[in-house]
Amino acid sequence: MTDRIHTCLWFHTQAEEAAQFYTAVLPNARITGVLRHGPGEPLPEGTALLVSLDLDGHAVSLLNGGPHFTLTPAASLVLRCTDQAELDRYWAALSAVPEAEMCGWLVDRFGVSWQVIPTQLMERLAGPPGPGVQRMTTALRQMRKLDIATLERAYLGA
Repeated sequence: MTDRIHTCLWFHTQAEEAAQFYTAVLPNARITGVLRHGPGEPLPEGTALLVSLDLDGHAVSLLNGGPHFTLTPAASLVLRCTDQAELDRYWAALSAVPEAEMCGWLVDRFGVSWQVIPTQLMERLAGPPGPGVQRMTTALRQMRKLDIATLERAYLGA
């Protein structure tokens, strides 16, 4: 991995399984390397220690570090979507903990938190504050999976 800064996520033992899942779900994603445990190391020889990924240009390392730490929603991966069909597809593939869903956030089967959000939302939020942004934000807080048409209607006051 040559990126100066990248994301590293701690797993108990599922790093390689997670990497295979993410590269199957996300286009433009690939495993770029696997460092495996050797003889006499904490996990069985050949087990992945560190899996390096490229997720559409974002470098991510998945570390099999054992049970000492767990993933938390305090850190999440943000996945921007161009339309509702794309958002729906990723949501269906990634969401595994329905009770954790809120405001466009979900938790996958490995415990990784994701924000699956439309680019239109980010563009509106980057613009000047005002009543449209407030209405849209209020609508967003009522949702689990985001609905682009509803957010846009709220923004426009329709």
